[in-house]
Amino acid sequence: MTRSVTILGCTGSVGRSTVALLEEAPEGAFRVEALVANRDVARLAAQARRLRARLAVVADPACHAALAEALAGTGIETAAGPEAVIAAASRPADWTMAAIVGAAGLPATLAALARGGVVALANKESLVCAGEIVLATARASGATLLPVDSEHNAIFQALEARGGAADPYATVEKIVLTASGGPFRTAPLAEMAAATPEDAVKHPVWSMGAKISVDSATMMNKGLELIEAVRLFPLPEERVEVLVHPQSTVHGLVQYADGSVMAQLGTPDMRTPIAHALAWPARMAASVPRLDLVTLGRLDFFAPDTERFPALRLAREALRAGGGATTILNAANEAAVGMFLDRRIGFLDIAAVVEETLERLGAPLAADLAAILALDEAARAEAARIAAERAAA
Repeated sequence: MTRSVTILGCTGSVGRSTVALLEEAPEGAFRVEALVANRDVARLAAQARRLRARLAVVADPACHAALAEALAGTGIETAAGPEAVIAAASRPADWTMAAIVGAAGLPATLAALARGGVVALANKESLVCAGEIVLATARASGATLLPVDSEHNAIFQALEARGGAADPYATVEKIVLTASGGPFRTAPLAEMAAATPEDAVKHPVWSMGAKISVDSATMMNKGLELIEAVRLFPLPEERVEVLVHPQSTVHGLVQYADGSVMAQLGTPDMRTPIAHALAWPARMAASVPRLDLVTLGRLDFFAPDTERFPALRLAREALRAGGGATTILNAANEAAVGMFLDRRIGFLDIAAVVEETLERLGAPLAADLAAILALDEAARAEAARIAAERAAA
């Protein structure tokens, strides 16, 4: 049967990989219901034409006229603005890719989950900011939530070895997320302090957007993924481990009570986890480079250095604090990364700003979406104040 698909964040890195897989798929395997982008009208319009989407939405209302002109005569419906993004996420679709970067993707992700169906989650910030609300929404609608981050998708695949036990996690001792270590894995602190945005986005293995690349460089990306893992897989935080693995070949591991360790391996290409989610519970062909273990030759693993990369420590502390601490962590980090990319703060200031924001705001309760969005806004404002104070000191 043809599977209907919506892509939220179609012009970003994950969205483009998803589009590439749809274009490779056999004729009639997928039908595109809606494509949603932020401001990249040219790419959105080209994707909509090639995939014959029913709807194309741009989040920035100022871009609607250009989108409508680009798709004139195609029969493709167009819309713009935040409400149109939510409406697109709510349209009937068997499978939705939630790939809008940052906390901005939370409302659309919740709308897709409330509708039901399968939601492939590449927007880790939704689970970090509002984990309980996201999971409760999925339970209420009967939606299936599939992880697309390469690490969580790897854990999801490795957990298939659990068998049919009444409590399948009872035999899981721990799960392990791997991290490439980013461009500064072996760099001294002095080099990191002088790092420019251009230095930070030069990821040694993965091709990603600027924000995620900076998160990888600070290892905050792994901190956010640790929080996401605790939300997705019902294990306590101390049973989720992070290892630095420069080859980015082993994406995740699960250690079982009998001593077995199940790992998922593959070349560092996001099309692999996306294809797994797109075809789940079956599998589909993907034209990714095949893993050649002979050529690879070796697999290295190291414990992360939490002194040089404090983001992992901050993520664990936020998890333990509870309340809205993880919302504050994510918001402060998004604000700090934005300021670093704008050259308003230094690279090492990113984690420092996040830590001080957590210290100032604590862990207030945020029980609903409105409270979470308000706390997100407050954390961003506080992070900006802290950055200004550091610049003036």
